[in-house]
Amino acid sequence: MKKMMVAALCLSLFTASAEAFHKPVTLADQGSFTAGGTVVTAPGKLDNSKPLDAAGQTLHGDHAYVFYQKPVKAKKLGLVFLHGAGQSGKTWETTPDGRDGFQNLFLEKGYATYVVDQPRRGRAGQSTTGGTVSNKPMEQLWYDNFRIGLYPDVYRNAQVDWDENARDEFFRSMTPNTGAFDEQVISDAMAAVFEKSGDGVLMTHSQGGGPGWWTAIKSSHVKGVVALEPGSGFIFPEGEVPAPMETTSPFGALKGTPVARTDFEKLTKLPILVVYGDNIPTERTQEWNLDNWRVRLAMARLWVDTVNRHGGDATLLHLPEAGVYGNTHFLMSDKNNEKIASMIEAWMKEKKLDR
Repeated sequence: MKKMMVAALCLSLFTASAEAFHKPVTLADQGSFTAGGTVVTAPGKLDNSKPLDAAGQTLHGDHAYVFYQKPVKAKKLGLVFLHGAGQSGKTWETTPDGRDGFQNLFLEKGYATYVVDQPRRGRAGQSTTGGTVSNKPMEQLWYDNFRIGLYPDVYRNAQVDWDENARDEFFRSMTPNTGAFDEQVISDAMAAVFEKSGDGVLMTHSQGGGPGWWTAIKSSHVKGVVALEPGSGFIFPEGEVPAPMETTSPFGALKGTPVARTDFEKLTKLPILVVYGDNIPTERTQEWNLDNWRVRLAMARLWVDTVNRHGGDATLLHLPEAGVYGNTHFLMSDKNNEKIASMIEAWMKEKKLDR
């Protein structure tokens, strides 16, 4: 019965049509703010006559940066966007080939949008831990891993039609960490974001999935979660963590993380949609970039089942199973991103998150 319900939902989402024309949007407000973070003070007494002496001076870091836009007559629930690894808020903005990204598409649909740069990344780059930014050329690894194709090629059915300028734009969106990636630091800052933005839906991408679950645990302002291709950070109740999933990917086996049952069950109190794209195999393969996502989709299925077994409302939407083909890891910027946005909104309407 559950599978039939999911299949019916997938069909209804698939039949949701994207708007044919873009509407002009009148803004009631836009701006930016920081949220969360900590302050570190160097030992000693500040001496203003010795400006190069750190003693007594402060460093504000580990906060999130947020750019927001609110349309006139905005819906009650806004959308807060959290990016993934190697990315910044740019993920949600204009696509590499110059089309509207999710920031604009959902703004046009009447939602206030809050686009986040996570702590220690992008415009929130001040880190209390410090770090070394690598200059090692690794862009082709990420191109392959993001299931665009095997560089410089594009998969035959991929929803990508880039010229050299678009590919250059994509590579220039890559952004390094300025300090260690820390789910708790990020989710603390994200909970502070929701304190300022108010009730809303959290949309995460890739590595943002893990901090996203923790944000929903920490903040009652999160009324729903849409997770696009979560790649890590799958949390399970203590005693229910699946065995590690081996893969040919150089990133190693995918492991779940145990959490207190009381924390996990907070995720059962709100609707959750998990979405994956195409070109993800079901059997182990030596094509490491695809096998990397085989285990992540498999872990996501177990995670969704666990949420629902504990009385939650989680849905996994694998786009090819809904008749939508060719999506890369970057669903929000693929050629059919308007269709994907409309499918997500159809789910939000069903869950009464479009208020």
